[in-house]
Amino acid sequence: MDDNNKIQLFEDKRIRTAWDEEEQEWYFSVVDVVSILTDQSTPRSASTYWAVLKKRLIEEGAQLLTNCKQLKMTAADGKKRLTDVANTEQLLRIIQSIPSPKAEPFKIWLAQVGRERIEETIDPELTIDRALATYQKKGYSREWINQRLQAIQVRKELTDEWEDRGVQQGKEYAILTDEITRAWSGMTTRKYKQLKGLKKENLRDNMSTLELVLNMLAEATTTEISKTIEPQTFEENKRVAQRGGRIAGNARKEIEEDTGKPVITKKDAVDFSRLIADVIGESKKDDKDK
Repeated sequence: MDDNNKIQLFEDKRIRTAWDEEEQEWYFSVVDVVSILTDQSTPRSASTYWAVLKKRLIEEGAQLLTNCKQLKMTAADGKKRLTDVANTEQLLRIIQSIPSPKAEPFKIWLAQVGRERIEETIDPELTIDRALATYQKKGYSREWINQRLQAIQVRKELTDEWEDRGVQQGKEYAILTDEITRAWSGMTTRKYKQLKGLKKENLRDNMSTLELVLNMLAEATTTEISKTIEPQTFEENKRVAQRGGRIAGNARKEIEEDTGKPVITKKDAVDFSRLIADVIGESKKDDKDK
């Protein structure tokens, strides 16, 4: 666990956060969020409000909150004290239960997301349409977006192949992805993200067009090799992943030799910390339109 003293600002008020490198998860001080959304005047009153709310939620059977952890965070007086923290999922669940006008935009946003997910199960094509719209809003070029959507399809074909070979979703997928990334880029997925200054953000969303193409080549090649030799064990799947990544890695080295420039870039990470501001902003815009 690091970055325990990192501060996120919301309405010019601080929210203490911590990044768990092992879990690849952000944690937020619950008291800080509660204080802002309920306009508590002191840390003590915010702590009291949270204690009452937590007790009620647990009594109602909110199982998600039974796993809330505590971390030492720097208090207003400069001393480190154990503080209740929540990951993103837990925090959004807490916000749902706060009766406050400031919490309402989050509740509206969660309802919209829920509606969209239900619609996408009925019509999966909507997933692609919404992904396209999201990337356009973030300012990506049309050429990059086309490559990114194609990369999603290539990745889906690879994971379908892994599923057919008995590879387990989650940890085993992550291990094989790491083997492919290391073989073509020379770095593990985690090191690659660190190079770009990423934490929770999606690595592919921060790749250049050339990086995306080489990653697609690595994954598509892995899929074709797997279909050809039909690996039976996880270790055989690892060797296939290494072979597929190595072919794209050789292509990367040739490109770098011809251009004299590295393919891997330090392109700035997408600023997901703007999510709160975006949600609030969209809500205010909708209110004006009404």
